[in-house]
Amino acid sequence: MKSCIHFIRHGITEGIVNKWYYGNVDLPLIDEGIKELNEFKAQGIYPDAKNASCYTSGMLRANQTFEVIYGNSNYEVIDNLKEISFGDWECKTFEEIKALEGFELWVNDKSGTFTFPGGDSPLGFYERVSKGLDKLLENHFKLESTCKANPSGGDATSIAVCHGGVISVCMCQLLKAPKDTFWQWTPKPGRGYSVYLENGKAVDYKPL
Repeated sequence: MKSCIHFIRHGITEGIVNKWYYGNVDLPLIDEGIKELNEFKAQGIYPDAKNASCYTSGMLRANQTFEVIYGNSNYEVIDNLKEISFGDWECKTFEEIKALEGFELWVNDKSGTFTFPGGDSPLGFYERVSKGLDKLLENHFKLESTCKANPSGGDATSIAVCHGGVISVCMCQLLKAPKDTFWQWTPKPGRGYSVYLENGKAVDYKPL
């Protein structure tokens, strides 16, 4: 039996427009982001939430994105799908961060153990999101079992509205891709991926 998990990145925020590093700051969508999401919705790129299990990271921009696309449909929060925290470097551009103490340590860190002052390390972030993905998969496989018992209910479908870095981790994990491909999986705002699973493993995907 095939099933599908859809990952959707939140819409445009002030942080995206200004090219900030801002993972842990709970910024809302801006009008441009809401307009673009509605345009994507009108184009029919988003999966139907009917009979789907739906999730967000719980952050404001993810919740607002879900509500623009799916209205008052129910969703569950998976806290571990929150974006990385840049700590004291939040809401700064790359050029601003270049002037800060610790910048060279960060850009030269190959282990992922560098910790942003007051924030996460890339390795810690990866491990946290992996736990969030495990929870999502656990719930999804329970849904699969329910659908198998009642075939008239359709295929098992889950929808997760979260963040660019989070989606990159999930794609690397699900597709067994090397960690150094992380950045190539980051979708644009409002976009994402549909990942198809069979016998508990990802077998295909397509961009939203």
